[in-house]
Amino acid sequence: MDFLGLYFLQLALIGVPRLALSAGGRDCLRAGDTCSSDDTCSPRLRTLRQCVAGDGSVKLGPGARNQCENAMTALLSTPLHGCQCKRGMKKEKNCLSIYWSLHQSVLHGLSLVEDYPYEPEERGSDYVRLASIAAESEVTTVNRCLDAAKACNIDETCQKLRTEYVSACIQPSARSGPCNRPKCNKALRKFFDRVPPDYTHELLFCPCTDTACAERRRQTIVPSCSYEDKDKPNCLAQLRICKADYVCRSRWAQFQYDCQPSEQSASGCKQENYGACLLAYTGLIGSTITPNYLDNSTSNVGPWCSCAASGNHREQCNDFLTFFHDNICLKNAILAFGNGSDVKTGASQPGMPSPATDNQSPHLATTAPGVSMETEQNILRAQIPTQVRRDGRLEM
Repeated sequence: MDFLGLYFLQLALIGVPRLALSAGGRDCLRAGDTCSSDDTCSPRLRTLRQCVAGDGSVKLGPGARNQCENAMTALLSTPLHGCQCKRGMKKEKNCLSIYWSLHQSVLHGLSLVEDYPYEPEERGSDYVRLASIAAESEVTTVNRCLDAAKACNIDETCQKLRTEYVSACIQPSARSGPCNRPKCNKALRKFFDRVPPDYTHELLFCPCTDTACAERRRQTIVPSCSYEDKDKPNCLAQLRICKADYVCRSRWAQFQYDCQPSEQSASGCKQENYGACLLAYTGLIGSTITPNYLDNSTSNVGPWCSCAASGNHREQCNDFLTFFHDNICLKNAILAFGNGSDVKTGASQPGMPSPATDNQSPHLATTAPGVSMETEQNILRAQIPTQVRRDGRLEM
């Protein structure tokens, strides 16, 4: 099989529409079990796993390389082709390892925009419930960030898992110093995987017009433990660590797919789905490339890393950061959520400001009308966004 043949083979692997795959509902764990129990499929899967282990295909001779290509071609006609996993599921890593065995390219350097292994989320956001909670607030001014915290504290699952990650992220560690980052990141992933976006998106993307509100929002993921460090590591080094982990690699692929920008789209997103982009963004939190607000603007986000010491790969590193810093799709998704136009088509509601366009400043801040300045007390409390009370709830 020549280079062109492998190219089209790769397109066959990643080019199947996501809706068509989700209709089949094939679980990679079940597909893997089916393949393992089949005398023909099982040895081909083992062969393919040996081919892609450690990107070793580059070192293969012509004979072994041909075996790899034949194994991949044969597996395209099995239930493994098109199987998916559920984000945050039990045995998620096992499920993802099966998916990537088939989807990892045997061609070194073949870079295509990949699909990702996760089933699309069907649930929408219950903004009516959140609005009713906000309406019950004693204050007359609108502060969606405080309302989001109150809504989370009322919901049992949100309150429980938020308390867990805050406790994990502020607890000192004898070995790790100020905090236990792995434990903190694990708790954060659990929170964003299991709590509906009705709550997580409001906590993370609520609009702000003043410094205190913006700082409170920036502190949502307890960045002193989960995000910041003394020095900024190299971005490509962090990305390599991410790609070596099945979960992080899958979240990165999902983010690239659902937040892929497009100049031809009015929304700025190729997939025309702001909600999916925001969900993909939250999937990166708790990973080695965790993003957060870089300052107190509305949509200026990115991972804690730099392109210093990138050498000949400086352009590749800059491309990675640009996907966060100058991504019109992600920027519009965050701004649209803040101004109340978070819809699948990306269109603004009548009377609402439009999301950022290419000729607008990337630091444009958009907010709901009526947001008031917070008090000096809230400015001080913003430095420690949440504290665990004796009854187990979080103070707001």
